[in-house]
Amino acid sequence: MFTLHKQDSESAARTGTVETTRGSIQTPIFMPVGTRATVKAISVPELHDIKAQIILGNTYHLNLRPGTEIIEQAGGLHKFMGWDRPILTDSGGFQVFSLSKLRQVTDNGVTFRSHIDGSKLFIGPKESMAIQRILGSDIAMAFDECPPLPGTTPEIESAVKRTIAWAKLCLEQPKAEGQQRFGIVQGGLNCDLRKHCAQELVKMPFDGYAVGGLSVGETQDEMYDVLDGTVPHLPTDKARYLMGVGTPPQLVEAVARGIDMFDCVLPTRVGRNGSAYTPHGMLQVKGAKMKADFSPIQADCACYTCQNHTRAYVRHLVNVDEILGLRLLTVHNLHFYLDLMRQIREHITAGTFGAFRAEFAANYRPPQRG
Repeated sequence: MFTLHKQDSESAARTGTVETTRGSIQTPIFMPVGTRATVKAISVPELHDIKAQIILGNTYHLNLRPGTEIIEQAGGLHKFMGWDRPILTDSGGFQVFSLSKLRQVTDNGVTFRSHIDGSKLFIGPKESMAIQRILGSDIAMAFDECPPLPGTTPEIESAVKRTIAWAKLCLEQPKAEGQQRFGIVQGGLNCDLRKHCAQELVKMPFDGYAVGGLSVGETQDEMYDVLDGTVPHLPTDKARYLMGVGTPPQLVEAVARGIDMFDCVLPTRVGRNGSAYTPHGMLQVKGAKMKADFSPIQADCACYTCQNHTRAYVRHLVNVDEILGLRLLTVHNLHFYLDLMRQIREHITAGTFGAFRAEFAANYRPPQRG
């Protein structure tokens, strides 16, 4: 399932390949987020153009709309959305805990209210895996409990206990043909509980392991501390996935700590808000400084947006509420993230990742305001 190719000599950074029935994934890799069976503002051919190897879908949202019956009738999530490459589906656990204000957690799962119409729903490890089996994703995440931040020690201990118990139940459920399953390490900011959770999950035959429950309000240093205290307890022969993270510098630093896979809504969300990522930081394209700037968003960028349009044109589109402006920024931002991963892979392979890491950190600045 995972083949390790090159280990950096100065850090835990590494390259590898995750094999799935729908293709190989070269790591480290970023997965564009396609929560509702689409990556926001971008088409499947455009995802191919920017060389997206795998995208993410979400069990919680897809189960609510359009529902598993529709997706099953369509022949699975891949056919429903016209995507022929790998898909990873989140279990829905994070959404249940983050979107549902009224919920009741038991050892069987979670009873909660839909964020759409308030209807009463239930999801647990059995239900989550059944939904993901129908979706037919290539990688299905185990159902977990994401503790609150900040959380008390008893709250975090309870979440870890349930996460471990639910992980066992997830592995007992039927799966789609060729479907891999990843366990999720929880534990809040408590590195001892993170270590315990990781050690218990590693005893189970998961195909890969994720670090969950981060990017929920902790500081960047706290995130790095958790990774430093967790990743060493995950096996070297399995893929490691950091869920919901993060900014470009955070991706570089997480790779240095041994992470192989990432997902985050930032590149699409930032694009829809009129900004673009560059090696020097985030650029507010909708700002007044861009009004007569006829250079591309990023001079050395090979994406469609930078090869064909100027900052002035994209700014114009955004400021007159033309949808194309948001699409062009989304294309650039996702290309930037995926190209960053490509550069990281090349530098690890060449043995120059340490220098690249230092240079990237030195060049990346806070957002440039127009």
